[in-house]
Amino acid sequence: MALSDKTRAKLCAVSTATVATALYKRGFRIQSIQDVHPLGPDQPVLVGEAFTLRYMPAREDLNPVSVFRDRAHPQRKAVEDCPPGAVLVMDSRKDARAASAGSILVTRLMKRGVAGVVTDGGFRDAAEIAKLGFPAYHHRPSAPTNLTLHQAIEINVPIGCGDAPVFPGDIILGDQDGVIVIPAHLADEVADEAMEMTAFEDFVTEQVNAGRSILGLYPATDEQTLVDFAAWRKANKR
Repeated sequence: MALSDKTRAKLCAVSTATVATALYKRGFRIQSIQDVHPLGPDQPVLVGEAFTLRYMPAREDLNPVSVFRDRAHPQRKAVEDCPPGAVLVMDSRKDARAASAGSILVTRLMKRGVAGVVTDGGFRDAAEIAKLGFPAYHHRPSAPTNLTLHQAIEINVPIGCGDAPVFPGDIILGDQDGVIVIPAHLADEVADEAMEMTAFEDFVTEQVNAGRSILGLYPATDEQTLVDFAAWRKANKR
């Protein structure tokens, strides 16, 4: 099921932490992509459907620099085939010693209208990518070309990225805390619940800032909390 504009907008307004709780309630515990970080401190929230690229350990005789002359090379093909609005997610085996891509390929993704890029490896030209204002997440900077360790093998197949399972079409949400993967069939209901949770947490934050105890407030075990929350939502049109 394709990601609707309505659900995309809702996910842009919630956090990965809130979505993690909504997924946990449904029995999903390993959907967070571990140890990936935004390259830019002010990059936009990332939301889009996953389009995947899988790397494997390179075999030297099959991975010379001349492979890039092949227009069907999986890395180059992924950059040109990733749909506008989607997220290129790369399985780099959690190994940042060789780069998954560099600024030229990431710039091409941005110019094509791709929503963002995630790798559990590293990027070359990390400082340049950070200046693009384009949602990009990686493990750490990495100068050597991917050819030294990784061999791009196939695109748009199920992968593991930072210990999280990623299936093509799953919904990727990234913010300053990190990146989480939402199974595609749950996207609408998780977005709805996350919006409700966000409203309540905004109310709680306001109450705590005003000096209120968290006991009975968070979680809302006191009936008065629910009464106060309903009044707050009405007053704030939430």
